[in-house]
Amino acid sequence: MNFHMPSLNAIRVFEVAARHLSFVRAADELHVTHGAVSRQIMQLEEMLGVALFERRNRAVFLTREGTAFKLTCSEVMQQLALGIRQIRQPAYDQALLVSCEPTLAMRWLIPRINSFKASCPGIDLHLFAAGGAIDFQSSQVDLALRRNDFNWGQDCHAEPVARELVAPVCAPALLSEGNLHLDQQCLLQTASRPDAWQRWEAASGTPLLSPSRTQYEHFYLTLQAASAGLGVAMASIYMIEEELKTQRLVTPYGFLEDGSEYYLLSPVPFSQDHRRLAFLDWLRQELKNSRLSIAAL
Repeated sequence: MNFHMPSLNAIRVFEVAARHLSFVRAADELHVTHGAVSRQIMQLEEMLGVALFERRNRAVFLTREGTAFKLTCSEVMQQLALGIRQIRQPAYDQALLVSCEPTLAMRWLIPRINSFKASCPGIDLHLFAAGGAIDFQSSQVDLALRRNDFNWGQDCHAEPVARELVAPVCAPALLSEGNLHLDQQCLLQTASRPDAWQRWEAASGTPLLSPSRTQYEHFYLTLQAASAGLGVAMASIYMIEEELKTQRLVTPYGFLEDGSEYYLLSPVPFSQDHRRLAFLDWLRQELKNSRLSIAAL
């Protein structure tokens, strides 16, 4: 090569600033001053001979060249992080690190980990309970199982694994001659899915006239309240299989699609890692098995 390569530190500073579209937030992540970030970006722009950011009214925006360079830098940093993990911690790095929303992890994924081990005996699985946006670079997570109720951006690879199916669920004691009268019951809501009842109302065509509603911070608390007979919860089919089998909960209206879907997210293409492909295939089949199992009840 007959040209000077930018320093790795300059590339890292640019990648963080481009990801946040903010020199201030980049400085916070890198634990340096705003001025240090600004100087690194200016020096990088001088070396490359192009403007990477457009500065307007104390805000920064990527130029066309900056957008193209961001994609390259993101790939470089991801590959570098993966390479470092492989040589520094080879024993631990054989494990597949998966992030999953807490309730889905507790009620669906953890009970099936032995099934994954049996299907893929050469792959160890480490589970992290977390929801929402995921920063793969800082968390060092390999995969994230998420519902598409937020925008995860264009920097990750996403594979659909299952459509969401929901239904009102309650304790059998709330039924009157086998029927559930929603207008006479307290509707239980979850802070993480504030529009769950509205989405079901639109999809089912059933009007919600109940004046009483109670909100819980976590999904599993909402389901626990429903099991205790405190009202009717809107539940995912993947989170109540055990309760339906033991009849602690019933679904008088049946399940329907609410328009959302679960995706498996990865910072690198699935085809680059046999472990990711194996987990993706297993996950799709197990979610399908869950739907078929509940349909047979």
